[in-house]
Amino acid sequence: MKNVAKHSLLWIILVLPYLAFIPAYRYHKKTISENENTQIVIIIKEEFKLYVYDFDGNILMKSYIALGKNFGDKQKVGDMKTPEGIFKVESIESSSDWTHDFKDDSLGVIEGVYGPFFIRLTVPGQKGIGIHGTHDPNSLGTRVSEGCIRMANDELINLISQIRVGTLVIITPSQDDVRINSKTKIK
Repeated sequence: MKNVAKHSLLWIILVLPYLAFIPAYRYHKKTISENENTQIVIIIKEEFKLYVYDFDGNILMKSYIALGKNFGDKQKVGDMKTPEGIFKVESIESSSDWTHDFKDDSLGVIEGVYGPFFIRLTVPGQKGIGIHGTHDPNSLGTRVSEGCIRMANDELINLISQIRVGTLVIITPSQDDVRINSKTKIK
């Protein structure tokens, strides 16, 4: 009888913990299979570039971009800063018929200002931040937007084919952004 109890205890100590790994393994395997076709967008403000990587870390595309006029992390509507951090694609919207008046030029209302699509990002406290095309390809590589990320319209179409709602978007600060951010931190 003592050997049976000893054997049962040994089984509980040695085998039972491994059985607990079965649900964890199934969950992990399901998560990986769901993410195998997942891309990640990384925007490097220092380089004025947008990169798309696949699940294995391969670069699928890169594109020159334009950023918000002002340095630093977006804090409020109208500060003309591009946000920094980790965000998700909230929606992908047709914007080919959208117009905008920048009010700081003499052009007035401009048609097609956002290009064919607007990729809306989930930015806490903000509603209108996204990645979109441009009416002015010469603006790429500069700080000219009101906070959004602009890119060439043909490259935006390529980007749309590689992402979906929920795709992660990481925006990293430039050295000047870091300098400004450190001055504006609450002490």
